[in-house]
Amino acid sequence: PVREITGKDRDQWELLWAAYNAFYGRDGASALSGTVVETTWGRLMNADEPVFGFVFENEARLLGLAHCVFHRNLIHVANTCYMQDLFTAPEARGKGVGRALLAGIRVFCKSRGVDNIYWHTQTHNATARKLYDDVGQNTEFLVYRWAI
Repeated sequence: PVREITGKDRDQWELLWAAYNAFYGRDGASALSGTVVETTWGRLMNADEPVFGFVFENEARLLGLAHCVFHRNLIHVANTCYMQDLFTAPEARGKGVGRALLAGIRVFCKSRGVDNIYWHTQTHNATARKLYDDVGQNTEFLVYRWAI
């Protein structure tokens, strides 16, 4: 089942988080620094942050994670949810873990008065896009980034 992340999840979360980042090429020399990992964990554990973490747990084992951030939006009155990360352990893919995490985030958002969730994925991530095309609407927007 899906639940909010807690302090006892740290070790398993860190393994999933590292695997998620490796999937996107952030491993080895380009892995996230320890400072970024610590800061992310701290934000997830801080009730004053608009950052939330969810896990899918089966028999005391975490099989997936999702992170989201609430923020203001200039075209909606209610806050918006940006689902920044969604990851399912490779051995659990195709078994409903990602769909369950999305459903859990949806319920959480609704309980907090948030009525819009959006996310990004890479165009070649066919496995994720199959799920995303089923539950969401592809807006056809491209994402640009400008490092400062």
